[in-house]
Amino acid sequence: MAVLTESGLIQIRRHLHEIPELALQEKETHDYLLEVIKGFNSEFLTVKVPEELPTAILVLIKGSNPQRTIGYRTDIDALPVEEKTDLPFSSKHSGVMHACGHDIHMSVALGLLSYFSENQPKDNMLFFFQPAEESESGGKKAYERGIFQGKFKPDELYGLHDNPELPAGTIGCREGTLFAGTTEVNIDLVGKGGHAAFPQNANDTVVAAASLIMQVQTVISRSIDPIQSGVITLGKVRAGTIRNVIAGQTRIEGTIRGLTQKMILQIDQRLRDLCEGIARSYNMKVNLELNQGGYWPVENNPELTKNFINYMKNNPEVDFVETKPKMTGEDFGFLLAKFPGTMFWLGVGDPNSQLHSATLNPDEKSIMRGVNAIKGFLIDRMGN
Repeated sequence: MAVLTESGLIQIRRHLHEIPELALQEKETHDYLLEVIKGFNSEFLTVKVPEELPTAILVLIKGSNPQRTIGYRTDIDALPVEEKTDLPFSSKHSGVMHACGHDIHMSVALGLLSYFSENQPKDNMLFFFQPAEESESGGKKAYERGIFQGKFKPDELYGLHDNPELPAGTIGCREGTLFAGTTEVNIDLVGKGGHAAFPQNANDTVVAAASLIMQVQTVISRSIDPIQSGVITLGKVRAGTIRNVIAGQTRIEGTIRGLTQKMILQIDQRLRDLCEGIARSYNMKVNLELNQGGYWPVENNPELTKNFINYMKNNPEVDFVETKPKMTGEDFGFLLAKFPGTMFWLGVGDPNSQLHSATLNPDEKSIMRGVNAIKGFLIDRMGN
């Protein structure tokens, strides 16, 4: 097969858009990706489907004179969203949609893989088609299950995320944190229920929860450097069954977001302290569950990211913008804590839709523009 053309990549993207699948269920997507990959020149390729993560795909390209192994990751899962784009290639899977643009991500990765299968790179290259980014911490699962071993271990790692706010094909990046880390917060307060007329015989978890919620609001304002950014959102509270019964149990659910892992760990500890204090002062059980999974902050490697930005800024064929950090989460952060690397934005030119929205409709011109920009950077990187 010759190198994939723009029209070929668009057709691949449209087929991928039609078959979105949720985390760890990406079998049809996986099989289609393998079908496309098997059509490439295999002279330099080694394709591996790890038993430990069966919807993942690793493709190793043997370099002509390798000094390192450069990794490139794309995510492949979709979201539980009912599509409302009215596109002729809309999702065929009811209630599931590529509402975060992973179909674009995969198409760009296939474009790069297609090119380097026909034009042997100097360095080894490892393409990682990752399941379960949206949930289930697929990147963390891949690392902890040992799929990056031996020749399949990257020395540095790159990946993109589409951005509907940026014009199609624009590359955005920044040194430092690109995405915040996120942690799920679940708090269960266990007291004693009772009749509303006899509060002395009960232990009201609603009153304790109200006090805890107000104290949590001081964590960011009084425990975090105001120059930094962090967010605690307690978005769900569930308590009681009827108006005249004191609630013996209350559950609070929320999220923590922070720009560095150090900050998130600091917020975690302050929450533990507050929950312990409420438990003592109200004489009840307060159980705190913190679940970060693989959604660590995406902290770009300083040296590699500076090199990436310099290339993109100095390439007259690339529109580059320096972006601000986002408080949304991405499990690529866990992988960047294990391998040095860089995550960046690819503009897809749909400013009227947000990521995860049912109307997201990326401009397909972004695919080949992204391929060309990233291809140029990778070739340049291999020359350094």
